[in-house]
Amino acid sequence: MNRLGIAGSGAIACGLARAAAGSHEVVLWARSETSKDRACSKVDEAVTVVTDLSDLGGCPVVVEAISEDVETKRELYGLLADVLDDDAVLATTTSSLSVAELADASGRPDRFGALHVFNPVDKMKLVELSFPDGASDGTRQRLRDLCAALDKTAVEVPDAAGFVVNKLLFPYLFDAVRLLERDGLSPEAIDTCMKLGAGHPMGPLALLDFVGLDVSAAIGESIGAEIPARVRELIADGRLGKKAGAGFYDYP
Repeated sequence: MNRLGIAGSGAIACGLARAAAGSHEVVLWARSETSKDRACSKVDEAVTVVTDLSDLGGCPVVVEAISEDVETKRELYGLLADVLDDDAVLATTTSSLSVAELADASGRPDRFGALHVFNPVDKMKLVELSFPDGASDGTRQRLRDLCAALDKTAVEVPDAAGFVVNKLLFPYLFDAVRLLERDGLSPEAIDTCMKLGAGHPMGPLALLDFVGLDVSAAIGESIGAEIPARVRELIADGRLGKKAGAGFYDYP
């Protein structure tokens, strides 16, 4: 019961693996050998990184943490259907897609839920939990127990794009971009004001870079927020944020 499967090898998947390594036997699935090598460099030695999806079999809970695309997730769920035990719970880290739609795509709506963790997962305490109407009491409790084992605070939220945090956060982040566009302020000036004046640990423009401008735009579109022109221009120029070495800021 202490075995946790993670399907995915990006920042969220690896962060979740690191957070769980002290309390679980973690098996992380990567899509390719290249992805496996990259993941191995980002997780603890105790985490088992595999490329064969069948290695997730026997895990009572498997968390899917791949790209925010319904069809990509649907394809993976179809493959997992032949791998997971009948009573296994499948969770997704989505914050922008319909939990009900993903639950139907999983083929196990009674054993499905959203486990929205925040990056960096090993440091952020909150988890937004969301469930389709058909989720069983056992499924709900199993994901709450997982959050407790990870020393996270779980808050159950409605199945709505952006849940609570992103629904409130991204309009604020995009307003900071519009302020920069309108008044000609530097990113440093805006971020310093919000850190020192509002007590935020990271300024809004640095946070957009940290999340990734392409990811931020996708979240904004999912919650119906207007994406500033400057964000789209930076994306078109390949300045996707910290992961690309450049966004609002340049990174070494």
